[in-house]
Amino acid sequence: MKLVIIFGPHAVGKMTVGQVLAKTTNLKLFHNHMTIDIVADLFEKMPQERQRLTELFRNEIFRSFVNSNEYGMIFTCMWALDKKEDWKYIDDLENLFKSNGGEVYYIELEADYNTRLQRNKTENRLLNKPSKRNIAKSENLFKDIEARHRFNSFPNEINKENYIKINNTNVSPQDVAKIIKDKFKFD
Repeated sequence: MKLVIIFGPHAVGKMTVGQVLAKTTNLKLFHNHMTIDIVADLFEKMPQERQRLTELFRNEIFRSFVNSNEYGMIFTCMWALDKKEDWKYIDDLENLFKSNGGEVYYIELEADYNTRLQRNKTENRLLNKPSKRNIAKSENLFKDIEARHRFNSFPNEINKENYIKINNTNVSPQDVAKIIKDKFKFD
């Protein structure tokens, strides 16, 4: 069983790369908005409840998945590298999969700010992430969170066995997925 964590800042292409990788391998895609958007509208004015339910759904899905016979999962997320809680979350997720015989892979994506602002409005993003359809709200959230947290690593900060960092500013999702598939030899 494999867990492929694709992480990076807003609109860097995590889901889109995950979609291509899922189509070209036996990995299943579980992008972060699959759980975020379930509760986004229902608990719009209750951020703590929204976060609690999102985490609950994810944890149950991860626990069920590690007990399945599936080949593996791609999980996309924003990892705030300046927050200890996010490091703990990633470590706990890694431990869950490894303690059940799984292998964990880390793919960090980075792209320049203006490219990501443009990607924040792409048809694929808006189709698959209902909470991003209000462009003004989405851009404000993008800018606010980016100003408060760091979502790309410093050199040598990520010390994981199966790790790659890719700048995909000028690289297509298909090419990024091929790089990942070839490096880690995913079926």
